[in-house]
Amino acid sequence: MANPLYDRLFGANAGKSTPFLLLADGRSLSHSDFLAIASRFAHALVAAGLEPGDRLAVQIEKSPEALALYAAAVQAGVVFLPLNTGYTADEVSYFVENSGAKLLVCDPARAEALAPVADAAGTGLLTLGSEGDGSFAESAAGVPNAFDTVARGEDDLAAFLYTSGTTGRSKGAMLTQANLLSNCLTLAEEWRFTAEDVLLHALPIFHTHGLFVATNVTLAAGGAMIFLPRFDLDVILEQMPRATTMMGVPTFYTRLLGDPRFTADAAAHMRLFISGSAPLLAETHRQFEGRTGQRILERYGMTETNMNTSNPYDGERRAGTVGFPLPGVELRITDPGNGAELPQGEIGQIEVRGPNVFKGYWEMPEKTAAELRENGFFITGDLGMVDSDGYVSIVGRGKDLIISGGYNIYPKEIEALLDDQPGVLESAVIGVPHADFGETVLAVLVPEPGASPDIAAIEAEVSTKLARFKHPRRMVVAESLPRNTMGKVQKNVLRDAYKDAFAES
Repeated sequence: MANPLYDRLFGANAGKSTPFLLLADGRSLSHSDFLAIASRFAHALVAAGLEPGDRLAVQIEKSPEALALYAAAVQAGVVFLPLNTGYTADEVSYFVENSGAKLLVCDPARAEALAPVADAAGTGLLTLGSEGDGSFAESAAGVPNAFDTVARGEDDLAAFLYTSGTTGRSKGAMLTQANLLSNCLTLAEEWRFTAEDVLLHALPIFHTHGLFVATNVTLAAGGAMIFLPRFDLDVILEQMPRATTMMGVPTFYTRLLGDPRFTADAAAHMRLFISGSAPLLAETHRQFEGRTGQRILERYGMTETNMNTSNPYDGERRAGTVGFPLPGVELRITDPGNGAELPQGEIGQIEVRGPNVFKGYWEMPEKTAAELRENGFFITGDLGMVDSDGYVSIVGRGKDLIISGGYNIYPKEIEALLDDQPGVLESAVIGVPHADFGETVLAVLVPEPGASPDIAAIEAEVSTKLARFKHPRRMVVAESLPRNTMGKVQKNVLRDAYKDAFAES
């Protein structure tokens, strides 16, 4: 029996001396070298007691070794659970306990903080640093460079990615081998990726965009990646001459446009710029095309589905749209009230169906049933429309999701913390436009009678409880929150009131 995901993405590159990871310091790792590390790591996972189907939680900095751990999990039949490196120990605790992870691998610098988390969950704890150091790396030293790939089927789970609603706890989206493999093969074809491509990779690898899109598409094509730990404008401009393609979030493109060194000549050899994870402003499209003569390709996806739509590689890439449904993906617009399909041109909730759609939420059958219809259509929670030419536009988001710099932020989580602070009667967290991040977090605080919230103290508390990307960039105090006749807070009114809060940011 085969292991479809490993065989197609990793095994297909076995024995190749062609470059795979190109690092900013001039070092490179061939496909063969990379797979040798992955095989050693697979041995280490087995030695740590993991069996096929067990969950591996990972919170480590981006590095070739971090990526090799993903490959090792696939090869060993282990379910890979990458965690945002910004999560606090409190946040990691929930993911580890809820997933039933058998092993947590973290950065050596976080071992002390996460040891109580692992102990409380009965989970093993090993470390892996960005320089290939740590106890996990040590356990992989001296073992064979080959590993007998574990047999898995297309319906077997390959990964968990946690997503959140505006209420309740985070949900573990279960992604199968077929979900990941079908999507990356489709994208590689749609975006014309080949073994000659070199992708400029500055995205994190703890979510769909950087891992299951950028990395998997490159592996499927047999190409290479300039693998950078983070987005650094100077390094991006320095490395761009070596690349042919780039995937990024809107922030990447606004920062490039803000630097006079980014010219038409600097981008002349690039065949494709792709943007996602947050809406790209029409003005950014216009400026980019004016500067480079190239048009950014925007697409639409989410944690539970990977990619759903894309603007065309050949053909008009329309600003303000996310293009057409990908081959094999069905998209429909429905009435949020009764689920009936709406006529073309009307705004409603976006639903998608296809091999890319996840299997359901881990141990949450009620949530799964509420969002994944029996006929296979997934209710995305996004509002959109399809125009007369078939282009899909996202016109709003249900559940008040905030996307800042490509990160999903759920207001309810922040509001729960703010409401507990001294002097705060209630709060409302909204996303407001921001030139660099697309949108950013703003919190409106209503004080208790006679009280005056200590903003500095609240900010200090937030910094210890929530990842940095969730921190409100500004907190404002208001006498009350606007409500409708049913008592529901009218966040649309707040967004209108504060839409220019960062107009000059």
